[in-house]
Amino acid sequence: MQPLLKLLPYARPYWKPAVVALLFLTAVVGMDLAIPRLIEHLIDEGITAHNTPVVIQTALIMVGFSLTSLVFALGNNYTSVAVGSGVARDVREALFLKIQSFSYGNLDDFTTGNLMVRLTSDISAFERLVMVALRIGTRAPLLMIGSLILMVYTNAQLALTMLPLLLVTGALLAWFSVHMEPLYTAMQAKLDRLNTVLQENISGVRLVKAFVRADYESERFERANRDYSAESVRVMQVMSVMSPLLTICVNAGVVVVIWAGGAQAIAGALTLGQIVAFSNYLLTTMTPLLMMTMLSNVLANGVASAQRVNRVLDTAPEVAVAPEARALPAGAQGRVAFEHVSFRYGGHSRLVLEDINLTAEPGETVAILGATGAGKSTLVNLIPRFYDATSGRVCLDGVDVRHLDPEAVLAQIAIVPQESILFTGTIADNIRYGRPEAGEAEVIAAAQAAQAHDFVTRFPEGYAMHVEERGVNLSGGQKQRLAIARALLTKPKILILDDSTSAVDVETETKIQQALESGGWHSAATRAPTTFIVAQRISTVLKADKIVVLEHGRLAAQGTHAELLRTSPIYQEIYDSQLGGGPQLAAAAAQRTAEAAA
Repeated sequence: MQPLLKLLPYARPYWKPAVVALLFLTAVVGMDLAIPRLIEHLIDEGITAHNTPVVIQTALIMVGFSLTSLVFALGNNYTSVAVGSGVARDVREALFLKIQSFSYGNLDDFTTGNLMVRLTSDISAFERLVMVALRIGTRAPLLMIGSLILMVYTNAQLALTMLPLLLVTGALLAWFSVHMEPLYTAMQAKLDRLNTVLQENISGVRLVKAFVRADYESERFERANRDYSAESVRVMQVMSVMSPLLTICVNAGVVVVIWAGGAQAIAGALTLGQIVAFSNYLLTTMTPLLMMTMLSNVLANGVASAQRVNRVLDTAPEVAVAPEARALPAGAQGRVAFEHVSFRYGGHSRLVLEDINLTAEPGETVAILGATGAGKSTLVNLIPRFYDATSGRVCLDGVDVRHLDPEAVLAQIAIVPQESILFTGTIADNIRYGRPEAGEAEVIAAAQAAQAHDFVTRFPEGYAMHVEERGVNLSGGQKQRLAIARALLTKPKILILDDSTSAVDVETETKIQQALESGGWHSAATRAPTTFIVAQRISTVLKADKIVVLEHGRLAAQGTHAELLRTSPIYQEIYDSQLGGGPQLAAAAAQRTAEAAA
């Protein structure tokens, strides 16, 4: 029950409608308990005594009670649904906002399918539990307690004969409730896996078709689907045993009432109406236990789901906001310094970056080269503090980023990631994503700098063209150029281009570089941003102010193109493999660079 208690604060804003729901339910229970007593009166004072007015009067009262009970039951259902939906909405929103606060390290621990199940299926299970608790969950105990009291009032001796049966029934219910929770937890874990496989397959369906792996993916989905189905069947099998057992208990109770009550009636200690009333109270006592069968399943499922939701809500962001966090100093310049920075992911022992010392002065362009897995993207991800350095520090304008307000830092940084992500909406909406208030002229200027304006204007709708989910109606190069335009529109102090032109042809890439160098996309009053370019193509970085070469997470070399051609064998090898010419052209290239600088 601990997971449910942790989510209880989300129900506090709805305590008033919850109380109303319980009052409605209490009225329904009171009328349900009055019916057997009226039946007793109908039989003993009306039917047995051949008193027609009593029969008619009692029957009309019973009809009135039933209609009134119906009205109260509808009111209870309405308010219960309102409370359950409201609480679920608030928990879902809190869960979504929590996920938004996660750093990259937290997101590495949760798969997309896993989080989707928590936001949908788990929240729905908790919502169902809240609604059932305000309906059956409260009604069943009230009916049981009221029926037991009236059974004792009707005939205490007969009520005592039912006590062992009621204890057995209660024990069965408790046993099932305890054993159902781990079954539901296992079932939700299988659902996690099923959703993960489904999400991967749908998002990568084009790749699946391209590699003719439909059969393999079908088998993978079938295995996950079969595992989930098998776990669901297991849960249903356990549930199916419970209902017949409780039905046997109910029938056994009726037999005991007829046998023991009949003997007392023959002896004149009980009237026929009292036997009928007692039987009704017995059924009213046992029926809630049958209701509790469903409630125990809902409870077990709700507890399991609440536990999974709490795991996300209790997860502290790896990148924590320091209590003394402050905004950037006025007039931030965009100077970035890595001071003896090392980094490893999560609990891994291998360092991805080791003892990095690097400084980027305001307005400089720093290019980062290296083989796949050298740590290039990891290095630039430390600047906006997507991850925290394991040791050392990353400084922005001389201040450790861990001492700065994360939102203030991100407001000065624009990032174009390796994977260009677009959202459904218009092209203009996507470019304005970082600055919704930007005017049309600014949007066009950013698109022109990113070499996106020409292809956008060729669409019939232009900037109003609708972008489909994940930008499927655009090419990879078009998506990258729109992502660059989106970053440029924010006019950042620091610009990070993480292999952001990999899908763009060389000619267009050159034009983008020239536009970035010219600075026409930002106002004359603002300084050109400090730019980090992660690249695979050496042609992308030739004009950078500083080129950094990473090898196995260490800084192997840094300098200008001409300097590295003279001093770095690794850089010479990369240059030769991509542009050709070998060492004999290094001196000529260095001379051309020096002449261009002069």
